Amino acid sequence: MLTIGDTFPEFDLTACVSLKSGEEFSRITHKSYAADWKVYFAWPMDFTFVCPTEITAFGRLNEEFGDRDAQILGFSLDSEYVHHAWRRAHEDLRDLPFPMLADTRRELCTALGILGSDGLPMRATFLVDPTDVIRFAMVTAGSVGRNPKEVLRVLDALQTDELCPCNWSRGEDTLDPVALLAGA
Repeated sequence: MLTIGDTFPEFDLTACVSLKSGEEFSRITHKSYAADWKVYFAWPMDFTFVCPTEITAFGRLNEEFGDRDAQILGFSLDSEYVHHAWRRAHEDLRDLPFPMLADTRRELCTALGILGSDGLPMRATFLVDPTDVIRFAMVTAGSVGRNPKEVLRVLDALQTDELCPCNWSRGEDTLDPVALLAGA
């Protein structure tokens, strides 16, 4: 699996971006949000149980990620049409504010190294800076949902470009190594 310091792979995928007639689908590439941080997260498959809880939790934080110049991009192996059908069928997904990418050829999941032994994407999350360098990578067991608030907290910490202690939150003091060494 790709990890911190690796370059996020190039991709060109179709995404479900809306339920509005004529605006349902869009092409998204690795260059689509070039100036932004990207929050990529994969889920095993549509029409499952844990996945919509995570997807909607990311959706509820979309504005906060946007305030930090970060674009959320979710993906699975399902087609854009399956994503669309799931959004129509699942009340909590109908107004989803970010693209659901369709990695139907498994190219992105393969390049990331996140396909599990069952052939499905692992529950992986990547924070990628505007230069396409992975700055955070996390995978949880398929039965365990992610915490999007923790992903947001890590993004905040990364964007300080400073040392952040355990459980640090936005607005709190960061660590000053010079002061720490002087006090030692």
